[in-house]
Amino acid sequence: MRFSMIFEAQLASPTPDRERQLLRDCVEQAVAAEAAGFDGVWAVEHHSLTRYSHMSAPEIFLAAVAARTSRIRIGHGAVCMPFNFNYPTRVAERIAMLDVLSGGRLDVGAARGATAQEAALANVDPERTYAEIEEALRIIGRAWQEETFEWHGALLDIAAPEGNERHTILPRPVQRPHPPLFLACTKPDTVRRAASYGVGALIFGFAGLDSVRLQKRMHAETVATRTGEEFVSSVVNDSFIALAPTIVLDDAAEARRVGARGQRFFGESIGYWGGRRPTPAGDHTHDDDNIAYMRRLAAEMTARYDRGELPMVKDRSLAAANFNIDHAYGDAETAIDYVRELEAAGVDEVMCLIQMGTVEQEICLETIRQWGENVIPRFRPPGTADPSARPGIRAAQEALAATASATASASAPVVSA
Repeated sequence: MRFSMIFEAQLASPTPDRERQLLRDCVEQAVAAEAAGFDGVWAVEHHSLTRYSHMSAPEIFLAAVAARTSRIRIGHGAVCMPFNFNYPTRVAERIAMLDVLSGGRLDVGAARGATAQEAALANVDPERTYAEIEEALRIIGRAWQEETFEWHGALLDIAAPEGNERHTILPRPVQRPHPPLFLACTKPDTVRRAASYGVGALIFGFAGLDSVRLQKRMHAETVATRTGEEFVSSVVNDSFIALAPTIVLDDAAEARRVGARGQRFFGESIGYWGGRRPTPAGDHTHDDDNIAYMRRLAAEMTARYDRGELPMVKDRSLAAANFNIDHAYGDAETAIDYVRELEAAGVDEVMCLIQMGTVEQEICLETIRQWGENVIPRFRPPGTADPSARPGIRAAQEALAATASATASASAPVVSA
């Protein structure tokens, strides 16, 4: 079992000064995560979503984290891959540069971009996003297979001008032929797509344990029946990573109160940009009974689904996803029990969501400490309390660096979960 954190850079009551402090705080949390024994940190990419996410340039954030750490993996969770957000060859160059500067610690996820707001900012055609993500992943999967590169695909034709040498994608990543690839999966259907492509699944965990179990079954079924024709790379990654909202304090009741308030902000702020709700209450929810509020809202959303009022929601468990608060909110034993359920479901990595818009920095840091001291060690083999000594990451990086000049195997080796 691996453990990581994800950063949205959420901000209640935003001002420029608060935004600057928030980004510095997120870097501090990531550094603390390495010290606490986490295996990785991930950063989202969103644009123009005030309050919900101020993480518009994750490659720069991750570079800052890489510069202040030495072991922890850094991950795009995920790059917005439609071409107007990020042209595929530019993504390839940036991820290789970050992989080199981090010493081969990078993971790369792909995403569509969550909202019409973001699509409009970059003139992205929502009807083309899935096709563009797939082609972008195939380009990244091929970019360093040979010394020079060209691409002739369904959507893009990339070749050097007549009379010139073929393109070279520079620099070359440490991890060959490329860092591990993932797909952000906010819907169960996308889980099947990730398995078909042969990339890791980063799944949305807000709907709770039953939804995680369902998605893991879907993923395993697709892995068992796929033919390989849709693989985007010669290297297959079947990792299954589940997001887990969490606040852990000695005072379990206070942790639940803080977690419910933070998740209310999360749900209302993304709901606002989805066009379904008013501006999130943010700082004004401090004294509210957010636990009761969230449970009532979850029941209302489920009832709306049952009445057929949410036609875009394909699974009942997702109807109230943002407002389900049965997560790792409590003391360390609460989090341990939650992780045991995820482990039994077949999750390979628990991606902790701690930084929510109304959660104070000291509580984020205390939660990181609690996980490092009390939760993560319960899932480590004896004698591996120091993550830098674990073979799964350090030895893998050394092996990848030692074979950096090797070409990809045609037998499509599977990245171990």
